[in-house]
Amino acid sequence: MNLACRTALTLIVLGLFAGCDGDPAPKVASDPAEMTPLQRAEAGQALWEEKCRTVAGEKIYKTVPDVEGLVLLKVRPETGEREWADPMWPGAAFAVERRRDEYISSFLGYEHSGSPVGESVTSADRGYINTDYLPDSPNNLPGYRYVDVIDSEDKQRYRYILVHKPRPTSKIGWIDTLLEKSPAPDPIPRYGVTFEDHVIPEERALGVASSTVKVIDLQSGEVLGEMLRYAWSTQASRANPSPWLSAHVCPGNTRGASTQTRQFVDQILFPRKEQ
Repeated sequence: MNLACRTALTLIVLGLFAGCDGDPAPKVASDPAEMTPLQRAEAGQALWEEKCRTVAGEKIYKTVPDVEGLVLLKVRPETGEREWADPMWPGAAFAVERRRDEYISSFLGYEHSGSPVGESVTSADRGYINTDYLPDSPNNLPGYRYVDVIDSEDKQRYRYILVHKPRPTSKIGWIDTLLEKSPAPDPIPRYGVTFEDHVIPEERALGVASSTVKVIDLQSGEVLGEMLRYAWSTQASRANPSPWLSAHVCPGNTRGASTQTRQFVDQILFPRKEQ
């Protein structure tokens, strides 16, 4: 089912369609506050599609091989139902991205793909990421060996790694994968990742959100790549109380929906391969 059909079906379910065949066409308002729900949804979809055609997407200016680690200049904060329903929520364009420790570990985990992976892999071909290594799979794409994060409270830099420890209570040799945190040594990693969430009132009034992810050379200040994403959804309702979770996004793919920042970054900073 194409987007137009899915949109129409969504609006019918939400009770946003008013009028029947033969009714006079409703007056088209220019102010979203004066629009009917259907008019607002159609205007929002049109704006989102225009942004997808003209400005959204991934730009890679330079790539760097054999990168061991990086610094996350921001970490996506914890969210919940209030944010998922808020038209002005800053993080709406990455609503399903992993949060806090899971966001950090997404840069450390392995990607498991159904097709061979390598430095030429593109976002459309990506698999799913978790912290397990599958020894029988030829397509384990490693993550970074460490990630540094500046703590928002004490402003100190900490280093995160994954450690594998046998579970003491397991009788079958189960291995737990844990996120381990320790003070980060100097110097700070050369490459950093950050994001800027955009809250543009006239776009948010139509249900359109955007955000930019950047990969930066912290020594030179050069931007090595950037991804501009747009999301669109109808307003929260009883039938759909968390609309940002089901928003249409571009660019994006369904298999790696919760880890797409990592999957963009490692097209620029190639993680060091295991020996």
